[in-house]
Amino acid sequence: MLRFDEETTRLLDIVYQGADITRRRQASFDALRPAAGETIVDIGCGNGLLTLELARAVGSGGKVIGVDPSRDMLGPAKERCRAFDCVGILTGTANSLPIGTGTMDKAVSVQVFEYLDDIPGAIAEASRVLKPGGRLVIGDIHLDSLVWFSDEKDRMDRMIASWDQHFTQRDVPAILPSIARDAGFIVEGVAPLTTCDHELKPDGLATMMMQLMARYAVDNSHVPAEEAAAWLAEQKTLAAQGRFFYALTHFVVSARKK
Repeated sequence: MLRFDEETTRLLDIVYQGADITRRRQASFDALRPAAGETIVDIGCGNGLLTLELARAVGSGGKVIGVDPSRDMLGPAKERCRAFDCVGILTGTANSLPIGTGTMDKAVSVQVFEYLDDIPGAIAEASRVLKPGGRLVIGDIHLDSLVWFSDEKDRMDRMIASWDQHFTQRDVPAILPSIARDAGFIVEGVAPLTTCDHELKPDGLATMMMQLMARYAVDNSHVPAEEAAAWLAEQKTLAAQGRFFYALTHFVVSARKK
């Protein structure tokens, strides 16, 4: 798992407000269809960007609860949402939500389930807190969709192999519909959203992944520091030469509790 220290949190805050991640949040927001007066749980709320957007949508008559296990994320989330009395930010996990049974109209989670050891358990927990007919929206990436150009393919493969170890499930969108159906949900849709860059954007998803991947690989002794630095340098050089290419697909799964 990644450690969200102060430096990482600052980087995430910049990129999460950039166009790439904003489109992901918007896709989940649109699939969730929040309405005035509803109660919604944001599972793995992180720094609270989606939580805040949901708070605006439900208004003072609704309630949005953001849940996250990371203290480094909860602080920024509370600060971001402090002007909204309808928001509560709580410590918890997807498999143990600090929420009463059958109290939520809707539940949403963006790029959390790839880190879970027990996805069926998390789906069952979401079902527990939802009212009958409640809506569940989960957005996550399929790691097999990653396409990333490099002149040094073996080195790129080593960097990706290192990154593969920071999550527990690489194909969440593929397995999620059947798990949801087994838990008593009606799956209403699976929508893809691809990020594809031929330029290295300062606020882009690729920029964030480059920094996190290099640090993760070195911190966990997967590759030498010199190799990670050379990989970063090559990607920046490719961008300067107009040869950068990166693509990754995020999927939004929408379901309704029976």
